[in-house]
Amino acid sequence: MSKFSNLNRRDFLRIGGTGVSGLIAGQALPLAPADAAAKTKEQVYSPADVAPLADLPVGASLEFQYPDEDSPAVMIHLAEAAKGGIGPNNAIVAYSTLCTHKGCPVQYNPERKMLICPCHWSTFDAAKAGAIVIGHASQPLPQIKLRIEADRIQAYGVDGLIYGRHTNIL
Repeated sequence: MSKFSNLNRRDFLRIGGTGVSGLIAGQALPLAPADAAAKTKEQVYSPADVAPLADLPVGASLEFQYPDEDSPAVMIHLAEAAKGGIGPNNAIVAYSTLCTHKGCPVQYNPERKMLICPCHWSTFDAAKAGAIVIGHASQPLPQIKLRIEADRIQAYGVDGLIYGRHTNIL
């Protein structure tokens, strides 16, 4: 016999009313503004020097780790402007090199201007914020945020979730 079998109408309404009141009270609690959370996430990443701007000519790519030693990345100086790019013609971008499908290391193909995963051939567009062109991946590559400080390229954040992590926060 269920413990609720002897529940009368009055008790049912009291329990239900208490639950609804708790739900409404929980909704009324003040929350931190969304922009405060965004600022906090951005401050989590330590800026890291990647390379002098002069050391990355058009067409070159450079491998590095960011935001930690377990996060391989590549910085690319494209010939044309790119979404999220910096530097001359906004053509310098960087991405995590862990494929968003299964975590295999993607490689930059300069002839195609694409990042290609050798495991299952997911292909990502370096000029379009790491967008998927074809393949099994369902998310774009995480883009490393870059800036130029005193003629040095610095990484300072990540847009997107690095493969294999529940969060990028260190």
